Amino acid sequence: MPELPEVETVRRGLANVMTGADLARVTLNRPDLRFPFPERFTERLEGRRILSVGRRAKYLMTELDDGLVLAMHLGMTGSFRVEAPAIGESVPGRYYHARGARSAHDHVRFELGNGVTITYNDPRRFGFMTLVDKGLLGDHPLFRAIGVEPLSVDFDGAALGRMLANKATPLKAALLDQTLIAGLGNIYVCEALHRAGLSPRRAAGTLVRKDGRPTVMAERLAVAIRLVLEEAVLAGGSTLRDYRHTDGSLGTFQHGFRVYDREGEACVTPGCSGVVRRIVQSGRSTFFCGLCQR
Repeated sequence: MPELPEVETVRRGLANVMTGADLARVTLNRPDLRFPFPERFTERLEGRRILSVGRRAKYLMTELDDGLVLAMHLGMTGSFRVEAPAIGESVPGRYYHARGARSAHDHVRFELGNGVTITYNDPRRFGFMTLVDKGLLGDHPLFRAIGVEPLSVDFDGAALGRMLANKATPLKAALLDQTLIAGLGNIYVCEALHRAGLSPRRAAGTLVRKDGRPTVMAERLAVAIRLVLEEAVLAGGSTLRDYRHTDGSLGTFQHGFRVYDREGEACVTPGCSGVVRRIVQSGRSTFFCGLCQR
């Protein structure tokens, strides 16, 4: 599933062509994705101007001029394809892989007043779209329990300490809790924990002192999380199987993985003679070095 950097990369690609444009026509090729489309979905969108394309956790948040927000989730295999009259389909990037016969999975088509067409493609149909009144976002079931954005000014060692205080759950499980940290997924948790030198099996509460102040480990982990996410966004995310940018190109961060999907390979930490291991936590693969991550 696309994580925060992948969704942020898609957001930037869409924002470039959608911001300030009018939704001239919206076409649905089926009545539902993971969930049915909202009632009168196309009617409520057509004629509206797009004010901004934002992101909350793993959701794309497209604000419209009538106070509605078009919230979109990519699910497991969702992607957008951007086509413009002057250049046809956007030029694919260096790491492009052929899409194959994917047009059968084109489910939603947005035709903009500026001549750009954006097509949502989703083979597994685990993604979904909904409309929410901007003023009610804070109380909406999808968003009211989402935690702090890890790339925001609100996220630091002190904030992380408050989240983890008194938690006996494994550190990795706590970091994947979306009610604590928004959008942080399996790949980047593994990578951040390795950079911070912390075991994914460590009790989360051990990163907080008895008086509630964060330890040096918490400060180190907060910095590692931010750095990993920022580097991944700059690299266009990580491409695993189906993920694509809006221009059809692939992310490159996976070429710099330190532990993720590197079971049996040597640890890259300078001076460490350990080997990357894989264990299963809460049904997900965890990759780490048992020697330098404590």
